[in-house]
Amino acid sequence: MAESYQEGSGAGGADFDLSQFYQIFFEEAGENLDQMEQMLLDLDLSAANDEELNGIFRCAHSIKGGAATFGFSDVAELTHQMESLLDRLRRHELQPIPQMVDVLLESADASRSLLARHQAGGQGEAVSTTSLVKRISELAAGVVPEDGPAAAPAPAPAPVAAAPAPALKAHVPGQLRKLQIHIGPLERAEQADTIKELFRDIPGLGSISDLPSPQAGVRLFAVETTSSTDDLLDLFAFHVSKEQVRFSDGDEAPAGAAAPAAPDIDPDHAVHESEPPSGGAEVSYGFFSDAPGAPSAVPAAAAKPSASKAVAAAEPKAATQAQMESTTIRVAVNKVDQLINLVGELVITQAMLAQNSRGLDAGAYQQLLAGLADLDRNTRDLQESVMSIRMIPMSIVFSRFPRMLRDLANKLGKKVELVTLGEATELDKGLVEKITDPLTHLVRNSCDHGIEMPAERLAKGKPELGTITLSASHQGGSIVIEVRDDGRRLSREKILRKAQERGLDVSDQMSDAEVWQLIFAPGFSTAEEVTDVSGRGVGMDVVKRNIAALNGSVEVDSAEGYGMKVSVRLPLTLAIMDGMSVGVGDEVYILPLSSVVESFQVNSGDVSTVAQGSQLVKVREEYMPVIALEKIFQVPRFDLNKSSNIMVVVEADGSRVALLVDELLGQHQVVVKNLETNYRKVPNVSGATILGDGTVALILDTGGLVRRARH
Repeated sequence: MAESYQEGSGAGGADFDLSQFYQIFFEEAGENLDQMEQMLLDLDLSAANDEELNGIFRCAHSIKGGAATFGFSDVAELTHQMESLLDRLRRHELQPIPQMVDVLLESADASRSLLARHQAGGQGEAVSTTSLVKRISELAAGVVPEDGPAAAPAPAPAPVAAAPAPALKAHVPGQLRKLQIHIGPLERAEQADTIKELFRDIPGLGSISDLPSPQAGVRLFAVETTSSTDDLLDLFAFHVSKEQVRFSDGDEAPAGAAAPAAPDIDPDHAVHESEPPSGGAEVSYGFFSDAPGAPSAVPAAAAKPSASKAVAAAEPKAATQAQMESTTIRVAVNKVDQLINLVGELVITQAMLAQNSRGLDAGAYQQLLAGLADLDRNTRDLQESVMSIRMIPMSIVFSRFPRMLRDLANKLGKKVELVTLGEATELDKGLVEKITDPLTHLVRNSCDHGIEMPAERLAKGKPELGTITLSASHQGGSIVIEVRDDGRRLSREKILRKAQERGLDVSDQMSDAEVWQLIFAPGFSTAEEVTDVSGRGVGMDVVKRNIAALNGSVEVDSAEGYGMKVSVRLPLTLAIMDGMSVGVGDEVYILPLSSVVESFQVNSGDVSTVAQGSQLVKVREEYMPVIALEKIFQVPRFDLNKSSNIMVVVEADGSRVALLVDELLGQHQVVVKNLETNYRKVPNVSGATILGDGTVALILDTGGLVRRARH
């Protein structure tokens, strides 16, 4: 079976650092508590509908699951009791009364205070929840409060003769127990087969076997497990409704056919299962018992009445000692985009002021020029701050691959481990959405073509488990995403042979880097047969085109015993870029600064004309194609004495060309406007920007110019 890991391989759970997720949990828990409180206040006790009760239950369940994962046992214990009461309410086994709403609201306040204490690193006095747990347990058991009406059981929805649900024996954590699981009624009895698959696929869950079914559409299983009924219900909920599941002890006779779905646990058991066992062992709700802020003991579920009253009086005071701190807000993406557009307009306005102030006398307008300099600095800082709002971590992209790789490796019969590095590296949201497909092709390609079958790897002296590494890092003003595998290297001979078969212009004298670039040719594939995974030659072509459309580049490296590495280099954002402005006649064009290699003055004798009027220039023993922007864009020339004698070397797709221009005007940041959206697609142009004097300048597509020179 393929295995997928995040941030390294195969480490045990205790070595996994959960602290990076704390803040996300606290934010989500706060939102769930707010939502629960509002839904409780809006609840119509006389006619509570299932959707309202299920919504409140889901909030409590989400908080309990997160708190248990991070080892916050006090929060998990309290919300577990809340969940038990809410579960009986949504099953219509109890009628909601005001005392239930009161205790749930108080419990939400207590949970908020406990979470705030954990968020502060365990500082301050912990709120006691003993009396709350006791009150919730009594209400869940149908005990009549002294100061209010009885929590009467809800009337049965249908007059079905039913036997009462048998009480389960108290569950001792870690102790093997036998259960009978009654699932139904089901439309199709085979729906319950997925429950058997859970026991087969999850190590340590236990064993399961079929029992004679009492009636059509109902399944009965005998189970041996150490898991609690709550844990089993949470697992089963993905396959069957919780209302269709009923538990009984394994030494009892199977339930009759007339027995309806009933709660998985009786009220008394709901109280006692959460208490520590009599042997002194402590119940742990957390997977990570040493998590910071985890309480040393789970609060007891019962206390003396006099002590309960004293604690209840002290709870409001303790609850005010700590408040959860919210550090994030949710904002619609269109509002962020609008803010970025406004900042872009501000940058343009500032550039206009700066350009118009160049002719002013520094002595006479010293204060004005100083203010404009401050405006320039503050505008740049504002621009960087606003742009950072759209930046999201690469973990959003990387998290999609473990499941995809696991399924693909299983299909191919390979064993693959996924390692991710640099997940915290941030990239513009728009780029993150567009880079997912290219990365998917690269990961699938590494698994299919790169990683060998287990037997072949063992024969080569490699470990049976292949490794695919996804990494992201910032380099200058770009982000570099690498996909590496430790499989077989690219076959130079095979690629050249396939290229010759397709009629491509190749030779044995080509460098490795040039040969590797052939795999990006449209329709090119070295697969011997076409499958639903690969072989059609469209994957790598899509990668190259999509990344080029994002002003990015792709590089391939491969060596024997090293495998293959594909490096994708992208700009951090598409909204603002560093550019070099050049003049041709009266026109101004912008070149992406990341593509500019060098510039130099050229004499007419340095340019050679070859077949069909094409021109070449020799730069340090290397001949480069020359592209005259004046001819490409048909720029009218009114000053006949002025000529193009400056060349700017740009690089794209691994090739270089020299652009012939009249003058270099400087470099600066420009706000990129989409020309295709506002006008139409123009060849060799990727966008437009507004200059300081209000005129529009075209941003050149260096990749398109390089491809033009090749053809």
